[in-house]
Amino acid sequence: MMNIGVLALQGAVREHVKALEAPDVNVIAVKKVEQLTDLDGLVLPGGESTTMRRLIDKYDFFEPIKQFIAEKKPMFGTCAGAILMADELEGYAEPHLAVINMKVERNAFGRQRESFEADLSVKGIGADVRGVFIRAPIIQKVGKEVDVLATLDGEIVAARQGPYLACSFHPELTDDRRMHQYFVDMVRDSLKK
Repeated sequence: MMNIGVLALQGAVREHVKALEAPDVNVIAVKKVEQLTDLDGLVLPGGESTTMRRLIDKYDFFEPIKQFIAEKKPMFGTCAGAILMADELEGYAEPHLAVINMKVERNAFGRQRESFEADLSVKGIGADVRGVFIRAPIIQKVGKEVDVLATLDGEIVAARQGPYLACSFHPELTDDRRMHQYFVDMVRDSLKK
C-alpha cells in the first residue's frame, strides 16, 4: 500500500484526494508536518501560490518539504503547486521550493474570467487529456534535464524532471484520472528502487 499525501493547507485538496483514491493507495490530507514522514509521494494542489507559501511558512512546512525533496520522493504540483516547484519565477527574485529546473510565469493565461478548458496531448498518457486552466501559469522554459510532457499553443503546460511532475492545469477538476495515475505509477516505480 502506497501512502500519497495532498498538502492540505489551501487549494483543491478534496478533488486531489478523490482523484488519487485506488485500492493500492492510501491518500492522506496532510495538515501536520509529522504526516510527511510516512509518505511515498506528495501532491501540491492548485490554489493561490502566495497564500500557500505563507501557510507553508506559518506552519513550518518549508524545511520538512525540502527534506522530502532531498530524499527524491515523487512530488506532483498542479497550477499553484507547479509555481511552488519552479526554480525560477518571472518577476520574482527568489523561487519557493526550487524543485524543477523551469521558469514559470504566474497567471500567464489570464485572470479568473479568462479561465478555459482544452484537450491536450500528454506524453505517456494520451492525446485527449482535458486541461482546466484557471489563472494558470505558463512554463516559459525548462532545463535540458526536464522532459516536456504537454504544450498548448506552443506554451509548455506539463513537465517532469526525475521524480517531480508539474502541470499548469487542474487535472483534479475533471473525471479523467490519468494524470493522477501517471503520478501513482511514478510513486510505485520509486518504491521499486
